[in-house]
Amino acid sequence: MADRSAPLQAQDKLAFLLSLVPFLMEHERISVQDAADHFGVKPQQVREAVQLIAVSGIPGETGQYQHGDLFDLAWDDFEENDQIVLTNLVAIDDAPRFSGREAAALIAGLQYLSALPENADRSAIATLMAKLSRGASALPSQFAVEGSESDETLALIRDSVASGVQVEFDYINSRGEHERRRVDPLRIESMDADWYLRGWCHLREAVRTFRIDRIGNPTVTSEPITTHASDVHLPDTLFEGSADDLVVTIDVAPSAAPLLADYLTDGTGSTLVDGRNRTALRVSHYHGLKRLVGGLPGMVTVVEPPDARRAVADWAAAGAARYGEQIPGAD
Repeated sequence: MADRSAPLQAQDKLAFLLSLVPFLMEHERISVQDAADHFGVKPQQVREAVQLIAVSGIPGETGQYQHGDLFDLAWDDFEENDQIVLTNLVAIDDAPRFSGREAAALIAGLQYLSALPENADRSAIATLMAKLSRGASALPSQFAVEGSESDETLALIRDSVASGVQVEFDYINSRGEHERRRVDPLRIESMDADWYLRGWCHLREAVRTFRIDRIGNPTVTSEPITTHASDVHLPDTLFEGSADDLVVTIDVAPSAAPLLADYLTDGTGSTLVDGRNRTALRVSHYHGLKRLVGGLPGMVTVVEPPDARRAVADWAAAGAARYGEQIPGAD
């Protein structure tokens, strides 16, 4: 804690003044005592600093100080009630500000972050959102980012990882099959907008990766995990190939190639064909290939085998056909 009896040195006094001005702007009205308590100084030091601020500013075009070139405050309130209210701001108030729309976009992102389980202490985020609201050039739009069932599932599974106990859940695999799984949760990771659980699956007796949004009816058990992260190999990539995988040759735009890194095996090369990288990737089934191609529209072309081309073409044709259906009530 600061020693309130010691006078501020020149360097400390400058730092104090630089911190005091935005602090006063943020609070609009505050007592001298509250400001002193915040900075850990004597009330008299705050009074002297405020008096100095009140004769500070930037001269106008004439090079001399005119009305409006200096900070000002509500002097009666300051002298009679020991309250600090800045009534005129100089230079700082002319700094570029976020528009209402820009502030709203940033606040939306902060609301999403505050909903994530790893951000349990949300006070700092709430303070930042309040500052963005006050500092914007216009009032940000009022909105709320709604939580999802996946957020609740993610929080529950994080608890199971931290507690070292098994978790049970219904799982829909990429083939659309429903199964009840019991898993030793080992690690939670994210890729793009999706979250994944990596753990030892007691049904498969192997390490498996589960997408959080495909998990249903999760239950944290009281059984401690029997397989720990140190007992198995957890690769750096989320997905690993197996002997049952299907090998598919694709042409991919160079800008999208890094997005497919997790689907490529070590040593997989590529050749340039008509401005695109031709390479081979491994997929567990063609349903997963359709999702992969759909996530990179116009960036990926399936070359071979013919079964893979047909599966993707039929899937795309079925989707396009739905746009040709007559919409009820349309002319």
